[in-house]
Amino acid sequence: MALKVLQGAQRLGLIGSPLLSSVRFLSVSAPQEAACAVCLWTSSSRCCLRHGCRRRAHWPLPPASPSPGRMGVCSMATRDPLLDVAGTVRLHRDSPPDGGVRLSLTGVALGSKEEEQAMLERVSSCGSSRHLLRTLRSSPLLSDGAAAAILHRLADLEQDDVAAGGLRDPAVLTDAALRGLCQRLEQESSRLGDAPLVSALLACTRLYLDPWSRLLVRLVSESQERLDKERLGVAQLCTLARALLALEGPDCTMLGQVMEQLQRSDPAQWSQDELAAVYGALGAGVAAGGRYQDFLNTMHTHTLSVTGRLEPGAVSEVLGALVALGQTQALPLVIALCKQAVRHVPVFTDAQLAAVLSALMDFGHSDRFLVQELEHHFPKKAFTAHPETVTKVMQYFGRRCIRSPAVFDAVAESFVYRADEYSTSQVALQLEALAVLGYVPPNAAQVFRKVEALLHARFSQFQPRVLLDLLHACTLLQRFPLNFVSKVFSPYFLQQLLGEDSRTDGIVRAQLTQLHMTVKLECPFYKGPLLVPKYRVKSFLVPGRSLETTVDVQLYNSVKSGLVDLLGARTYFASRLLTPYCYTIDVEIKLDEDGFVLPASHVFELHKRIAVCINGPKRFAVNSRQLLGKEAIKQRHLGLLGFEVVEIPYYEFEKLKTKTEIVEYLHKKIFPLSYRLSW
Repeated sequence: MALKVLQGAQRLGLIGSPLLSSVRFLSVSAPQEAACAVCLWTSSSRCCLRHGCRRRAHWPLPPASPSPGRMGVCSMATRDPLLDVAGTVRLHRDSPPDGGVRLSLTGVALGSKEEEQAMLERVSSCGSSRHLLRTLRSSPLLSDGAAAAILHRLADLEQDDVAAGGLRDPAVLTDAALRGLCQRLEQESSRLGDAPLVSALLACTRLYLDPWSRLLVRLVSESQERLDKERLGVAQLCTLARALLALEGPDCTMLGQVMEQLQRSDPAQWSQDELAAVYGALGAGVAAGGRYQDFLNTMHTHTLSVTGRLEPGAVSEVLGALVALGQTQALPLVIALCKQAVRHVPVFTDAQLAAVLSALMDFGHSDRFLVQELEHHFPKKAFTAHPETVTKVMQYFGRRCIRSPAVFDAVAESFVYRADEYSTSQVALQLEALAVLGYVPPNAAQVFRKVEALLHARFSQFQPRVLLDLLHACTLLQRFPLNFVSKVFSPYFLQQLLGEDSRTDGIVRAQLTQLHMTVKLECPFYKGPLLVPKYRVKSFLVPGRSLETTVDVQLYNSVKSGLVDLLGARTYFASRLLTPYCYTIDVEIKLDEDGFVLPASHVFELHKRIAVCINGPKRFAVNSRQLLGKEAIKQRHLGLLGFEVVEIPYYEFEKLKTKTEIVEYLHKKIFPLSYRLSW
């Protein structure tokens, strides 16, 4: 990016503009060979020809621009000077507007480090862009670190919950004080410290400033000069890497130079902050596509040896990078970081805790000590934690099938008061976690009244898939929002959800089918539209997120052998039977009116059908003997369909040691009123 920007500057006639008044030009020792104009422009200590530059200084200088010193590709008379056609921001002008605010920067903290720290705290406490700009106007003298911090805080405020590619309100960049700050950063770039320089460059990329603006060109130029002199430390190299990645992507030549210097350093000599910074930069995309894997392996080995000393920020940063880089082979490091995270649960910030739990979910790892710490500390934070953190905690317990009344009750209680703070997807994800465990909180009536109120108030904001997930979760918890079910079954909604091809996305069609069955079986008074047959599935055992759990093979074989001994022959029961109602029954036994067992193939004179559910460990919460929500609704529906449901849980069957014990157990379970031991 640096190369392209500087070459473009030559073409656009920036040489000789006021921007270059402080640039030192290098002398050329060989008159017969023209020097690289880009290297002259950046005051680089070594020629960019070695970095991919293929142009010599034979370019004729273009005529003076009608607007000297302004980088751009079209006349300012025909384009808004603030906005670029691609959505980036062209912030800087040649001089501040009349009445503009001029700010001064100092290379050191004003007065004392305590005063600079106080200023940084004021900046971080600003809750809006307007508040931040007022703070800027009231502080005409800033340290260079505070100036960079202001830009970063502005980016935080304007990018929060907004899709990448723009700011909430680009008009904030027209503020006179902010423009004055940017002008001072440009003019005094050579006096900035190394850390504030690269930090300001990164902040500019986060604010989507135009890469051709004089401010960014100057910051890139100064960064290139210090990079060539190898002045930057590990943390500054990582910040610069992030900025260059945003400007040009992972193939940037200058970024390659940064990585060369990083790879020459020894991870054992890094501080914790530097280690976290390197992982963060690589995880942000620098190491995308399998780049620098050998370097990563070296880092993993070192990090594993120091995991027990890592602070909360380093733990969350490293875990997040491992997920972003897909380092599945680094599971020992993940486990060690999880153990270290247990110690930091009480002091994790909201963002750090959310990052840790997201990583553990992605790696499919859980730790009972971590769960205990969350159960002890998180209920106290449920009312004050960031909505995304609350959602991640609920997702973690739901994904790992961990039933936690302490956490669930606290979140459910806070939900009644905080639901308006949550996005539609956060509401759905929290309800889904309860549904996975089949857990109905004590204040369920209040919770679902709040859910209904949210659906009424914000129905148009729910994406079709999110709405379906939410309504399906409600049915698993035996709550039936019929007013909204009718809208889900409408042709318009189904078209939005599934598109033209009704065969796509099996889990969505399975959820729709189960919602249809729930309405038919549990709400017989419902008279609204139902799901048309072409959208229904034939089985709830679909690849991926299945709506029922396959039977445990080892447990099934043991039970099957016992049934053969009990009934006398294999022909007297059917196994793994797919019913017309989409559910798969583990074992079905048919009885006539007198209670005699009929052959499985018999279809006439049926009086009773027994559905034997052989429930292995995966059908229960990992820390309790409570069925998961999808298994509870299956048994409930089979009962409503006329089956007599008999449950054989693994924790009862595993206690049986002999064949006689197994036969007696099955007899009492399946035929509790019969004294006959054989048929």
